[in-house]
Amino acid sequence: MLMDAFIAAAQAGGLAVAGAAGTDAWTTVRTKAARLLGRGEQQGEEQALARLDATLSALEAAAPGDEAAHARTAQSAAWQTRFEALLEGTPEAGREQLASELEALKAEADRAADFGTVRNDFRHATFRGPVQGSGHQTINYYQR
Repeated sequence: MLMDAFIAAAQAGGLAVAGAAGTDAWTTVRTKAARLLGRGEQQGEEQALARLDATLSALEAAAPGDEAAHARTAQSAAWQTRFEALLEGTPEAGREQLASELEALKAEADRAADFGTVRNDFRHATFRGPVQGSGHQTINYYQR
């Protein structure tokens, strides 16, 4: 039976996979998750990559709103279960390292999510000069 810390790490891994799908972090999270699940074996990594791709497809196919939220929750739970099984099958000496890697995977996904939620409404705006649509932008407002 896994300790709470390992269950939390598995949950973090599941959230990372489900949260990163469709974001800029997907390629990195996908590669790292497959490496962890494959345990250094190419065939295991390929199987994990196929499952990860199926997850992305399922999440992209879900309709926006409740269906998408339900799909993301279901995928997160499925990946948590896979990571729990991986932790259970890992010798005790390697569990701490694996748990750390799952936590790092979640941090990677979270960093990308921080940049993916900005929405701007420019319907009634007037611009004079170039407008930057992405990246870092500093705007100063002055009262006249």
